[in-house]
Amino acid sequence: MRFFTESYIVFRRQLRMNLRNPAWVLIGIMQPVMYLLLFGPLLKPLVSQFPGAGDNAYTFFVPGLLVQLGIFGAMFAGFSLIGEWREGVIEAERVTPASRTALLFGRILRDLLQLLVQALILIGLGFAMGMRGSIGGVIVGLVITLLVGGACAAASNALALTTKSEDVMAPVINMVMMPILLLSGILLPMTIGPDWLKRISDFIPFRWITDAVRSSFLGDVMTTTVLWGLLAAIVLSALAAWWGTSVFRKENA
Repeated sequence: MRFFTESYIVFRRQLRMNLRNPAWVLIGIMQPVMYLLLFGPLLKPLVSQFPGAGDNAYTFFVPGLLVQLGIFGAMFAGFSLIGEWREGVIEAERVTPASRTALLFGRILRDLLQLLVQALILIGLGFAMGMRGSIGGVIVGLVITLLVGGACAAASNALALTTKSEDVMAPVINMVMMPILLLSGILLPMTIGPDWLKRISDFIPFRWITDAVRSSFLGDVMTTTVLWGLLAAIVLSALAAWWGTSVFRKENA
């Protein structure tokens, strides 16, 4: 109970900081919304040519944007931690008896709540633009997205405490995120690519996750595709939580 209480205290403080400056929440949702509004219509005449994509462009496209939101939105969460470290907030927290793990998980809870709000906005806009999907499938896809977001938030915080510099962290994130964006099938399915590109993407866990969220939105929840995507999201979350916790404990030792 002490761990959860301490995590809640950190979460409440981080949430208050966000509410004082809600512009970041809006900025985080703008990129996928712009993709939805400007790129989605371009897929309408093409989606029928994508194997297993169904006949609705937004039912195909919105799940990919959810995964993109979970990855890119959460991966930049660590920048605020660098600012807190530079201002001495992390040093001040070190002198408290609070669990070092709770100091990290309280921040991750803030990132997950922000991601949930952004995801619900994106899903609502998708339905408004003609997306079709079962409620159960949407919930499953949302759970997978939150797992991915938690993994990326933990990794981002770990990277922030490792580099302690925005100038180092930004290019590292961009270097990692670009191949993930191109090879995970977020914008276009990898099934339309050449065989060598498809073979490479088979080793990208985010490809399995994107396929799982997309399959769940199409109503195919009880499938091996969703199972593998869910397992990938759980494994990534566990590994990122372990990395983030170990770095945070080392920093606060």
